[in-house]
Amino acid sequence: MTRLFDDPDDFAADSAAGFVAASARWVRPATGGVVRSTRGAEPTVAVVIGGGSGHYPAFSGLVGPGLAHGAVMGNLFASPSAHQVHAVATAAHEGRGVLLSYGNYAGDVLHFSQAQERLRTAGIDCRTVTVTDDISSAPPAERRNRRGIAGDLVVFKIAGAAAEEGLSLDEVERVAVLANERTRSLGVAFGGCTLPGAAEPLFTVPEGRMAVGLGIHGEPGIDEVDVPTATGLAELFVSSLLAEVPDGIDVAGARVVPILNGLGSVKYEELYVVYAAVDRLLAEAGIAVVSPEVGEFCTSFDMAGASLTLLWLDDELERLWHASCDTAAYRRGAVDGRIVVEGAAVSSEEEVAIGPATDASRRAATVVGRSLDAMASMLDAEADELGRIDRIAGDGDHGIGMQRGSRAAAAAAAKAVAAGGGARTALQHAGDAWADKGGGTSGAIWGEMLVALGAALGDDVDVDASAVGAGVARMKDAVMAFGKATVGDKTMIDAIVPFSDRLGTRLAAGDDLVTAWAEAAETATSAARATADLTARLGRARAHGDKSLGTPDPGAISFALITHTVHDILKGDD
Repeated sequence: MTRLFDDPDDFAADSAAGFVAASARWVRPATGGVVRSTRGAEPTVAVVIGGGSGHYPAFSGLVGPGLAHGAVMGNLFASPSAHQVHAVATAAHEGRGVLLSYGNYAGDVLHFSQAQERLRTAGIDCRTVTVTDDISSAPPAERRNRRGIAGDLVVFKIAGAAAEEGLSLDEVERVAVLANERTRSLGVAFGGCTLPGAAEPLFTVPEGRMAVGLGIHGEPGIDEVDVPTATGLAELFVSSLLAEVPDGIDVAGARVVPILNGLGSVKYEELYVVYAAVDRLLAEAGIAVVSPEVGEFCTSFDMAGASLTLLWLDDELERLWHASCDTAAYRRGAVDGRIVVEGAAVSSEEEVAIGPATDASRRAATVVGRSLDAMASMLDAEADELGRIDRIAGDGDHGIGMQRGSRAAAAAAAKAVAAGGGARTALQHAGDAWADKGGGTSGAIWGEMLVALGAALGDDVDVDASAVGAGVARMKDAVMAFGKATVGDKTMIDAIVPFSDRLGTRLAAGDDLVTAWAEAAETATSAARATADLTARLGRARAHGDKSLGTPDPGAISFALITHTVHDILKGDD
């Protein structure tokens, strides 16, 4: 467990501040992360990486010459927001375009994709290469749906080396894609990780057993076996990875970089015992081992576990893999000719803009503020239960993410209301804050929902029942377009759609807002509970098939709870 922290809610920010203070040779702070503190003689494509905190040295430890130009750092196990990604990428951009690269997780995809569109709108050419190396997370025919784990290092290193050579954005993207296609990983765990301030780990493994195929955010494995010997683990790793060799490669005579990665609390000496068997098994298969790596490259906080990654080389990848780099956590060779970036660190705050609003809209904004306060209090009380539900087939952090997001949204709305903002402004700032602090898929979705509702309500019109109904419908449409989920996928959508539809029907029938909202909230609750009968088709639970059967979707449950909380506020104002 984690013992050293001040306020658990501030752990990621406090850790980032310490990292920056200790690593000025390589990085300087930027909004939402870090960027290089030096530059080369000529501008290059900027490689920007990122994801949730808790995985050091991924991602901040891999920023420096020859590797990444910037890293976006979300909260613990939570994807950074689109605002943070955009800020870091803008700070890292040197005029030749940006390559975004990150592990293929739903929240990261949503936030990074939003940021990419914003960069492109601003005239910056931006591409994305997601890392999909985890063979346990989807079958070979669905490789595009796989998660990224320790193979992150491979893709980031190859892309960074290509950029350092001065290659174009097209070429940097091409070699990053090639590196991802030639990288495969498998992870195991003997115990789950415990976040700062938490009383229990995100998941547990019975004594004497080992979870196979876990993710790096505390997701449980897809199988469970007796703990093997070190040689037995090596045999599991090698046999599993050799069963899925990338297309066009002949194993006999192939050149491979093996990366044996500790996930947080497995000792280096233990890893070396495993690696001795890995090295022998690869040689027996006729494989030439090239520049093996043993250590911690992509961790999962204090998880007891390990993973093996194989990078299948060709001449180009081998050259780029061996190219020099210099970062806080990963170095190879020597990098010369660097120029220190002068000037103050990139600002971490942006001025809150409050536009004009009518008195009616300001009154509506106060209701928004009270609703968000009540939501935050309710989610504080329900966080443990939401986390318990999420641990069944997910990573167990839904309750924590909803806590963080709702608290930040309530604070941002209160600030906007105090400054005289209307309903749109209060919801806009609340949505941005929820996305920034909540992170993950739910953070992105709730951020999008609040912003969409605010756009519908405006700052300059009366907010009546009809406007609220239209705003909720706009929320529904926005999140369905944003997250690509549909009814039946076992997501929050399974509660949002029936809620919105029922609210619209009752309002059209002449019900007042409080009455219509009450009935719609009951509909949402029934729909959320019914998700227990569904198999997840999207998100992290998808990899676990029927494991979530019998348990409702935590996102749908939290949405239903929120509808009842808002109803209590509306009823009190009636």
